[in-house]
Amino acid sequence: MIGRSGKRVGQGGAFITFEGGEGAGKSTQIARLAARLRGAPSAPVVTTREPGGSAKAEAIREALLAGTVKRHGPFAEALLFSAARIDHLDTLIRPALARGETVLCDRFSDSTRAYQGAAGGLDPALLSTLERVVVGDTKPDLTLILDLDPAVGLARAKARAGEGEAADRFEAEALGFHTRLRQAFLAIAAAEPERCVVIDAGLSLDAVEEAIAAVLAARLPGLLSGPEAADDAA
Repeated sequence: MIGRSGKRVGQGGAFITFEGGEGAGKSTQIARLAARLRGAPSAPVVTTREPGGSAKAEAIREALLAGTVKRHGPFAEALLFSAARIDHLDTLIRPALARGETVLCDRFSDSTRAYQGAAGGLDPALLSTLERVVVGDTKPDLTLILDLDPAVGLARAKARAGEGEAADRFEAEALGFHTRLRQAFLAIAAAEPERCVVIDAGLSLDAVEEAIAAVLAARLPGLLSGPEAADDAA
């Protein structure tokens, strides 16, 4: 099977992105999936995040999440996210995929569609053009959208803040903003079911992990069972 990133899935790695609102547990589930994959006879695994994943992109991340760009509007934010994404792709993601590694990424271009598009009010056609220029053919083989009631997610984010982790620029937005985000991610999933799968992030951590593993077993069997088993299944 040829993946969306242009590689033969089952004979190497894959590009898997995790999306969803604040407090949905993406970083936790990426760590769990990485550990599971590293224990399977599959490709090496790289974990990364957006904005970030490279030195230049991490510097841009600091400015974006601190809110210093917010006053310039969602288009300026989208441009900076795109600048970070270009460096991230060139520095980490594309080289890892070329080596046959699996890349697990906490957010990617769908977050720009949701945050700056649906919630920020930018024209979807403008964002599609920007995405086409920045991402090109390096599209995810699989996108896992962790769906959660925004009120629950914000409560989780607030709990993190209570443990010393300050709320970032997006966590500080009102509930209505986060409700639009959820609707946007679900709309993306409905429009691209061949790439996207919605996971109920309101379940226990273990149940979410198992749901993700079940999706991988169905969509990208070579990652959990090794390329030989995937070829036999085909």
